[in-house]
Amino acid sequence: MKKIALFPGSFDPFTKGHEDIVLRGLRIFDEVVIGIGTNSTKKRYFPLEVMKELIERTFADFPNIKVIAYDDLTAHTARMLDARFLLRGLRNTTDFEYENGISQVNRYVYEEIETVFLITSPHLAPISSSIIRDLHRYGQRVDDFLPYSLNELNELNQDQ
Repeated sequence: MKKIALFPGSFDPFTKGHEDIVLRGLRIFDEVVIGIGTNSTKKRYFPLEVMKELIERTFADFPNIKVIAYDDLTAHTARMLDARFLLRGLRNTTDFEYENGISQVNRYVYEEIETVFLITSPHLAPISSSIIRDLHRYGQRVDDFLPYSLNELNELNQDQ
């Protein structure tokens, strides 16, 4: 049976830390599906369609990585994809506390799901999407934290 993992998140934006988790996840799973979830309580900073396109470009050479957008419970999406694993990255103990609760609820909703946590590579641990958004909002360079160029992001943003 093919081992499929869903890597869910808002990815607003998708960072080098996220990229690292996906690439390391390929050592464990046959396929990784990056799922950009929608959160009705949050307004996105970068448009979902733009981020989906940038992530697809980032992994264009990897046929075993797919990118989807979804508006449902993560566990329901995983079941629909026949994914038996959720892939999550942990930067610190605060992430663990938060992710542990979510993993328990996902297991309640979809008994066959297992959450697999990968510890973020040390040089990427300080990176978070919220920090990158704040830096970008106030005109700071963020390209060093992203697996694509800000020029690509701006071009796609203008096309939307």
